[in-house]
Amino acid sequence: MSETLKRLDQEHTNGERAIRHLEHLMIAYEVMGESRREAFENAVGRYVEFYLSHMGLEEQTILPAAKAHLSPEDWAELDQAFAENRDPLAGHGSLETYQPVVQKSCKKPRRRLAWADHAAA
Repeated sequence: MSETLKRLDQEHTNGERAIRHLEHLMIAYEVMGESRREAFENAVGRYVEFYLSHMGLEEQTILPAAKAHLSPEDWAELDQAFAENRDPLAGHGSLETYQPVVQKSCKKPRRRLAWADHAAA
């Protein structure tokens, strides 16, 4: 379990870096247009694969272990910590910041992305 937790911690750090990279690519696509689309789409695809793998590890390994070992008091403390640190990418808060690039991306037909089928499932 220790190695899994170390891996997840490192992935959290890498995930933050990946989000910053996506932000830069998104701005480049938004400002410079079609010439930056493929780089942005490829990076989004890689991030989605990373994110789904990461969440799978948390849900399949960490949560079952937590259910087996944490007390009701521990869960209350965790609930409070998560309530104070809502993630807009996980369905909390506002995603309005990303709306212009989403709208721009949806206006033009494009090739089907392999990760889109997996993410929609």
